[in-house]
Amino acid sequence: MKRSEINRYITTAMEFIRNQGFALPPFAFWSPQDWEQKGEEYREIRENQLGWDLTDFGSGDFEKIGLLLFTIRNGNVSPRNGLLAALQKTYAEKVMVVNPGQVTPYHYHKSKMEDIINRGGGGFLKVQVYGSLGERVLDEKSPVSVAVDGRNYSVESGSIISLAAGESITLFPGVFHQFWADGTTLLLGEVSMVNDDHRDNFFLNGQGRFPAIDEDEAPRFLLVGDYSRAS
Repeated sequence: MKRSEINRYITTAMEFIRNQGFALPPFAFWSPQDWEQKGEEYREIRENQLGWDLTDFGSGDFEKIGLLLFTIRNGNVSPRNGLLAALQKTYAEKVMVVNPGQVTPYHYHKSKMEDIINRGGGGFLKVQVYGSLGERVLDEKSPVSVAVDGRNYSVESGSIISLAAGESITLFPGVFHQFWADGTTLLLGEVSMVNDDHRDNFFLNGQGRFPAIDEDEAPRFLLVGDYSRAS
């Protein structure tokens, strides 16, 4: 992805999130120059990869296969020596922006259980689920256990669950899922166990989790993968 595209997508997302009445924390708005002034007291943000995260999953076409996220809080599955108490959090929270026609591709987590919430935007979130027979194999026969706003039940493999604003789905470890917005841009939330995007994302078609970036202009905001710039 081009850095100019990333800058544009983040700026647009900021406005959309604000218009939805959701307030991001102050570090969402820090420039790379701001980051250069932040010292050890902000170690939690850097090490737990809080902040902006945008990916095309290696597709080269963010508009069709992609997702924009902001991680608000997270723990750390592999803390370093001199562990800060805050790095020991056992939970994570994100907000996500999903545009019409844009899919987050099939993947599952071996460790993480998560709730995906439709926080608003006017449309429906569609979530399609399968069980797994391995990292690259859908279970196309067995029922899938899900929980939707406290209702625990099973659905047929390949079922598409539709969530209106305010509704949520719990996705258990080992459940393949893909999701997309139906009709309009959506603001989603994610509340989960500690999030490890480097070792606990298993994509059906072997997609990459983080994008290759063409630095065609300077970043306006840092992605979580950029924090080495501010170390």
